[in-house]
Amino acid sequence: MFRETLERLLRPVVEGLGFELWELEYLPRRGNALLRLYLDSPRGITVDDCASVSRAISEVLDAQDPLPDRYELEVSSPGLERPLRTPEQFARFVGEKVYVELVAPIDGRRRLTGPLAAVSTTTIEVAVDGQRHAVPIAAVRKAHLVPEF
Repeated sequence: MFRETLERLLRPVVEGLGFELWELEYLPRRGNALLRLYLDSPRGITVDDCASVSRAISEVLDAQDPLPDRYELEVSSPGLERPLRTPEQFARFVGEKVYVELVAPIDGRRRLTGPLAAVSTTTIEVAVDGQRHAVPIAAVRKAHLVPEF
């Protein structure tokens, strides 16, 4: 719920600057919490882009004060190991190699690495050793691209 509140508050700011809010992470920790935003854009993300979004986000956070504790703000691109969370994000990378960690084992596996074979609004399929494993997106603990060089 807290994550969704932050997303609703910050997504319009990021999009207003011409970027996509790819992912938002809020990690409470001793001392300062960490608020991390990943940006995307068809033209890529520069250091200057991150700085301008950081300034705009800081102004909104200072004015709205939605965070319960002190925090550090990080703004960056998703990078080569781009995190994947939504059906739309997965769909953009069908055919690419992914790493998927599950909340609980499915088909006797808790971790899957292989090509992303298919995506629906609720399920992804990952091909591992020639076999497709259907996984509900809700069962994914974390997932990201696996860059191949």
